[in-house]
Amino acid sequence: MIPRYTRPEMAAIWEPEQRFRIWFEIEAHACDAQAELGVIPKAAAKEVWKKGKWKVDRIDEIERETKHDVIAFLTNLAEYVGPAARFVHQGMTSSDVLDTCLNVQLVRAADLLIAGTDRVLAALKDRAFEFKLLPTIGRSHGIHAEPTTFGLKLAGFHAEFQRARKRLVAAREEVATCAISGAVGTFANVDPFVEEWVAKKLGLQPEPVSTQVIPRDRHAAYFAHLAVVASSIERLATEIRHLQRSEVMEAEEFFSPGQKGSSAMPHKRNPVLTENLTGLARLVRSAVVPALENVALWHERDISHSSVERGIGPDATIHLDFALHRLAGVVEKLVVYPDNMMKNLDRFGGLVHSQRILLALTQAGLSREDSYRLVQKHALKIWQHGGDFLQALLAEKEVTAKIKPKQLTALFDLGYHLKHVDTIFVRVFGKEGVIPKAKKAKKAAPKKKAAQKSKPKKR
Repeated sequence: MIPRYTRPEMAAIWEPEQRFRIWFEIEAHACDAQAELGVIPKAAAKEVWKKGKWKVDRIDEIERETKHDVIAFLTNLAEYVGPAARFVHQGMTSSDVLDTCLNVQLVRAADLLIAGTDRVLAALKDRAFEFKLLPTIGRSHGIHAEPTTFGLKLAGFHAEFQRARKRLVAAREEVATCAISGAVGTFANVDPFVEEWVAKKLGLQPEPVSTQVIPRDRHAAYFAHLAVVASSIERLATEIRHLQRSEVMEAEEFFSPGQKGSSAMPHKRNPVLTENLTGLARLVRSAVVPALENVALWHERDISHSSVERGIGPDATIHLDFALHRLAGVVEKLVVYPDNMMKNLDRFGGLVHSQRILLALTQAGLSREDSYRLVQKHALKIWQHGGDFLQALLAEKEVTAKIKPKQLTALFDLGYHLKHVDTIFVRVFGKEGVIPKAKKAKKAAPKKKAAQKSKPKKR
């Protein structure tokens, strides 16, 4: 992995030194279990823990000759442990070490990913409540639809990342298994007690049937969950990218002092972080198909999955870990322009209220077809030539014959669209989703003046 998209906490899980540390712990814990069974002397097990050392360079040197990484490790370990090393790896096979180690790494990676998701959730919650009642235009097909609030947008993403967290917890559980079952998984030369012992020490569960490898449907599910989380990251990143477009400018990434947007155009402020997140999401998703293809191994074991996992294991987890923290930073510092949101809401002279007029006409006794025809006729004129939708309707006798002017004007109340915001927030955040009425009144009606921006909070 390149340092540009790597956080040291996640990278450390995949470093060779850490991998060999886990291998050693698997072997040493297995020795303890064998000693408990009386298969090997207890003194030998203690000797393994006491003298167990290794050097990555030396292991690499031995592997160049043996062409076998586990044997190279065991050989180097024996150089330090001495005679007691003959009791190491009793009845075990390479996959017992490799698969159990991989699952330990994936579990630890999942813990970091869950922590990253928690940071995203905290940022989304904070900003959702900050803009809970800030009106903004909702869009479908990229076209103005009806009013919503910016807080509701963020609350929707918060709900999605709640699901993302559950997926990561499920992914962690899926791979938290251990296999110490020997050749073809029959326990012929190693007692199942050893597997249970090692699993408990490493915080794993024994794999029910491991053949000679842990079944790869577990890993396929793991990487599939990561891919869905990555897609959620991309969805939020794409939303921010659209809102930052010059024609929209309702929100944008924080532009730090000294930052440059273009080598050619000094005025540019580009959404580079969210574009980067879109690319990282693609990389995480690229692990899914290889992980799925790893499921169908030959008979009790082959190693066609090995080269794949050496790549996608670190790549997918490191990329997703980096993306989660980058996304959290984007949300934490997101600059929001309330007055631009109001300006965009009013851009088409009140057309966003067309459905209320349509429904009011049908309630007043006009057929839905005639109601739609009347409303659309004036809406299209406003869309193409500009104007004020309310004034156009007030001048239409077919409309005022059904709806009195005062009632018609009331149908353009923006607050109508916000009446169930609390209900949605309670669904997402629980009882704390309701805010005091005083705060509601303060936030419900942003003033119309020159575009101002909300400054990101200091963090």
